[in-house]
Amino acid sequence: MTSTSHPIQSAQRTIRLEIEAIEALLGRIGDDFVKACELILRGQGRVVVVGMGKSGHIGNKIAATLASTGTPSFFVHPAEASHGDMGMITRDDVVLALSNSGATAEIVTLLPLIKRLGITLISMTGNPDSPLAKAAEVNLDARVAQEACPLNLAPTSSTTASLVLGDALAIALLEARGFTAEDFAFSHPGGALGRRLLLKVEHIMHAGSQLPQVKRGTPLKDALLEMTRKGLGMTVVLEDDGRLAGVFTDGDLRRTLDRGIDVRNASIDEVMTRHGKTARADMLAAEALKIMDDHKINALVVIDSEDRPIGALHIHDLTRAGVL
Repeated sequence: MTSTSHPIQSAQRTIRLEIEAIEALLGRIGDDFVKACELILRGQGRVVVVGMGKSGHIGNKIAATLASTGTPSFFVHPAEASHGDMGMITRDDVVLALSNSGATAEIVTLLPLIKRLGITLISMTGNPDSPLAKAAEVNLDARVAQEACPLNLAPTSSTTASLVLGDALAIALLEARGFTAEDFAFSHPGGALGRRLLLKVEHIMHAGSQLPQVKRGTPLKDALLEMTRKGLGMTVVLEDDGRLAGVFTDGDLRRTLDRGIDVRNASIDEVMTRHGKTARADMLAAEALKIMDDHKINALVVIDSEDRPIGALHIHDLTRAGVL
């Protein structure tokens, strides 16, 4: 094997060329991209993605990403559209047509009918002077200087650029729509992703008699007994009116010992973390996990609208539920 055909060098060359193709897109995100977003946002129907060959495979993925991020979308094979599937497309839809050359015969054949029906057409091509680009209300420029294929033939850099441009479009639309994590969850109800996104804190928190709690002024040794009984490695500390005063965790205990405080004679007030980080029962479990990650803690107190503790959530609960 010669040095010029070494697999590592070949792979690195491919990756470099595809990175260059993606970086070139940055300078082309402008008015045309904004117009494409506006056309889709104004549309009353779905985004119908069409593409042949490798562009079709990329189109399938773009349609799936759009659909899962708040923009109803599906893929139609252009050859099948010419033989009946055109009936799947309505006047209210927006067609997003992918073709690197912009002259793919199966797509060009559909252009007169798309125009006759008054369907909004957005193109994504590597040739802004092509028949497809000229027929579209707006063209998204996905051209590349060179395919990663050493023969400059196999769609490689061009399909990567189209895929990234499709992702950029989907995320821009997601943000414009104010699409939330909970909206995303309802598009992904199955499997581990569904559990991670749909599960709420109230479904897995420890409440009622399972919630370790003591009042302010409680001797620390009694608070430790409450922690042991409930087995969560923490206890909430309540004000006299039932509101949250603080929290005491295993970590607080270690810090108390480091400070040389006599645990037999200390009060919980001396060593608790005042108030502490909290969650709401209707919060997504994934959001509670982010709070724990951001603050490097293992437990959260769940409070109601009046700042009264109603539950506790431990990192182990999230692990068991498949959220972590």
